[in-house]
Amino acid sequence: MSDKAKVSATVEPAVSIAVPQRSGANPIVVLLFILLVAAGLTYLLDSGSYQRTDGLVVAGSYQVIEKDRSLSNLFGSVTQAPAGEARPVGVIDVLQAIPAGLQRGAGLIFMVLIIGGMFGILNKSGAVDAGLERLISAVKGNVYGLVIFLMTMFALGSTFLGLASEYLLIIPLMVELARRLGMSNLIGLAILTIAVKVGYLSSITNPLPLTIAQPLLGLPIFSGAGMRTLFFAVFLVFGIAYMLWVIKKTGFKKQLEISFDSRKLSLRHLVLLLIMLVGIAGLVYASNTWQWKNQQLSAYYIGMSILLACCSGLGASGAADAFVSGMKKILLASILIGVAFAIAITLENGKVLDAVVHGLVSIIGEDNSYLAVLGMFVSQLLLDVMIPSTSGQAAVSMPILGPIGQLSGVGAQTTVLTFLFGNGITNMITPTSGTLLAYLATAQVSWTDWARFILPLVLIFIVLACLMLFFAVYVGF
Repeated sequence: MSDKAKVSATVEPAVSIAVPQRSGANPIVVLLFILLVAAGLTYLLDSGSYQRTDGLVVAGSYQVIEKDRSLSNLFGSVTQAPAGEARPVGVIDVLQAIPAGLQRGAGLIFMVLIIGGMFGILNKSGAVDAGLERLISAVKGNVYGLVIFLMTMFALGSTFLGLASEYLLIIPLMVELARRLGMSNLIGLAILTIAVKVGYLSSITNPLPLTIAQPLLGLPIFSGAGMRTLFFAVFLVFGIAYMLWVIKKTGFKKQLEISFDSRKLSLRHLVLLLIMLVGIAGLVYASNTWQWKNQQLSAYYIGMSILLACCSGLGASGAADAFVSGMKKILLASILIGVAFAIAITLENGKVLDAVVHGLVSIIGEDNSYLAVLGMFVSQLLLDVMIPSTSGQAAVSMPILGPIGQLSGVGAQTTVLTFLFGNGITNMITPTSGTLLAYLATAQVSWTDWARFILPLVLIFIVLACLMLFFAVYVGF
């Protein structure tokens, strides 16, 4: 094969499911609207609370809290409410929730910005373009085979190890790969994001949800992995098929000509890419062995940035300029993530989160196990909008749904599945998920574009999840 090779691809015109030609509302506007809706709910819904022991909800302990719903609270503050009473959030509370959200999400915000700066250095050095050309050359332009391989690897990492925020490091590479192949940022993001969400949906040995959810129901941690492996395979096949269909329909521009260079990498580019590969491997090991949080991860990324800058050949000033330029591209992430956290803070201040949980579980029937498992699944789908944290939702919902499952004939393992499916599917699209917003900001994709793109797959996964849950009830899982 010659040093320069060319691949031509001609496909059908774009269809509506693909990346829209015109973006919708600004994501900040969308989140601010949801924030106002959350504030309105504190007036419309009762306030209440569960008793908690070590952060876990005590089943059957829900109590309604007296609330003053008068409009005079519109310009007041929840901090002025007497002890043991609740108040709706006012204008001042909503405004204060935004900086409070920025503060709560500071660890994730700065981690995203540092990753953007790090890839600014890597891109400026030319290592990313050179490495992607060699990758395309290695697969001889077989985009479909490359997508299948990458999605399978990403999904395995999330379903076995719980990798999610660690993949933020990979998103810029996937975006550049998509661009190199003539595709949009959204396609590059989707290849990774769908795979990660598929992994979380079944969580074969994912420690993040299972170490909390299963012990709360008296189950050994990681038990039931065989059934979850089967469901993982089904979700993965449908997720990959969806991506391949989208790429076939809209992934390439008309008459696209892709040229790639098959010559060897320069020594500098090879060193930079090896640093990245070793860094990713070290990150996976460290985050799982020592349970690193955002602060430790950010420090790790700073160290990698310094090392890349030293080897980039850009010089101190050039590397610093590239770092700042990379951060600027994803600066919007700080506001988006902060407002997402502000929504949760608003609901907490109005003391309506527990009331929502109580309302959802009260509609789950106990007379029919199939209807009960469906009700449990729907409650998890809705609950995840308000509590997008996987571990947080497990701590709130499992102690409540466990007894309901026992009374209705739904097995404990199936109850865990309702949590995994509901949490995983909603997190694919909810604008209140800080991790999803970080993914979108890193890839420079708006939430509205992403929502239009992913909604058909979300609906497909909901149908699949219902069928799987009915099967689990049928076999007594």
